[in-house]
Amino acid sequence: GKNEYDLLVVGGGSGGLACAKEAAQFGRKVAVLDYVEPSPRGTTWGLGGTCVNVGCIPKKLMHQAALLGSALKDAQHYGWNISQPVHHTWSVMAQGVQNYVKSLNWGYRVQLQDKKVKYFNIKGSFSDPHTVRGLTKAGKETIVTADNIVIATGGRPKYPTHIAGALEYGITSDDLFWLKESPGKTIPLLIDVSLECAGFLTGIGLDATVMMRSIPLRGFDQASHISKKKQICFTTQQQMASLVTEHMESYGTKFLKRCLPTKVEKLKSNRLQVTWKNADLNTEETDSFDTVMWAVGRVPDAKTLNLEAVGVKTHSETGKIIVDASEATSVPHIYAVGDITEGRPELTPTAIAAGKLLARRLFGQSSELMDYDNVPTTVFTPLEYGCVGLSEEAAVQCHGSDNIEVYHAYYKPLEFTVAERDATQCYVKMVCLREREQRILGLHFIGPNAGEVIQGFALGIKCGATYPQLMKTVGIHPTCAEEVTKLRITKRSGLDATVTGC
Repeated sequence: GKNEYDLLVVGGGSGGLACAKEAAQFGRKVAVLDYVEPSPRGTTWGLGGTCVNVGCIPKKLMHQAALLGSALKDAQHYGWNISQPVHHTWSVMAQGVQNYVKSLNWGYRVQLQDKKVKYFNIKGSFSDPHTVRGLTKAGKETIVTADNIVIATGGRPKYPTHIAGALEYGITSDDLFWLKESPGKTIPLLIDVSLECAGFLTGIGLDATVMMRSIPLRGFDQASHISKKKQICFTTQQQMASLVTEHMESYGTKFLKRCLPTKVEKLKSNRLQVTWKNADLNTEETDSFDTVMWAVGRVPDAKTLNLEAVGVKTHSETGKIIVDASEATSVPHIYAVGDITEGRPELTPTAIAAGKLLARRLFGQSSELMDYDNVPTTVFTPLEYGCVGLSEEAAVQCHGSDNIEVYHAYYKPLEFTVAERDATQCYVKMVCLREREQRILGLHFIGPNAGEVIQGFALGIKCGATYPQLMKTVGIHPTCAEEVTKLRITKRSGLDATVTGC
């Protein structure tokens, strides 16, 4: 054709890179455009997208740092002599995490070269439906034309610009993981990313306060929506969110609930004074912090793409790109995958899978579509929360409360016993249909290694596992995961769900 490339991918994150590499396997001519706009604080990073640079990867490593801190406390109960006080050095952890992330950035560059994918480090915008143009760092104009274009630019953290001082003095998750020095006394404001961050900040010995206007893990509640075929509610409800936050409170994270920040000011001491309104007491309150981190949601990174000019339709409220089941936008040959797409879970593995499948449909004679049902996920709070399938609320909404059976248990991990750790919040819940075969609709697990526990069960649920099949599954003893195979007590019965004995 007259176009230079068979495929141009705009956005070098998980979904975009997966799509580009897969297309290159089919011998197609592929290009990737990627550009990281520095955060308002000037933070920038390399190829690989949010997950690798400022998301899942650094977050999980810092979560691990915090888990090691609590293991040090446990160790004394198990006979280890550890001289007190134990001290954590942020800069050592940050350097280790940042070096690993940089090695991944390099790895992606090498992979693209190996697969003969052309990489442009430029910020692109559409000039017509087959053409993207942009300027290099040196200011030279580059024009790229392609038969097919995939938009995979993801999202960036939102700033509450209506709050005085928010932009000038606040940071976001885009900055936290690249700080060279400790953030000190920190106030992450709102939602689930802030819970994960506040959790590991507390775990490494810092003073962290979470300010919330409403309920924790809202992203999880509101990730539920009705798709055309059926309800796909990837997760969960208040009960789980409350357990997670209760555990964090008991380990020292402070919570300011139903509070709305009104302004941030810089004091002479260089500390930041935050003023907020307490909705319950109807009072104005204030305190000072070293760092204010905003975690008030994410916005699609599409401003500069010039989508309207080529007719790519976006959602009026979210600004995300509207796609069909085949990831196609309103313009033929322009597709979108990942966090930029409306109504899809904002998860790395779904973006990767969708990107690969799209490349196979475009160039490999495949017709397989991405299945967004029963996608497992985990929140890496100090006590992890993993889930797959429908939440209890969503199941009730879909099937009616009389047609749902919920099995649940409060359990105690063996490791917690000698260490005298509180297991009050360790909980597992399974949502099933009540009819004869009792198909499992959802599984929710709070406890150590929740992600590792849920991953295996996700296969079963994907394959249509039923409650009787699970009851025939022999547990591995002693593990936390085996508690799922021992679920006997229903919520409906009103019986005490606390596991006793081994």
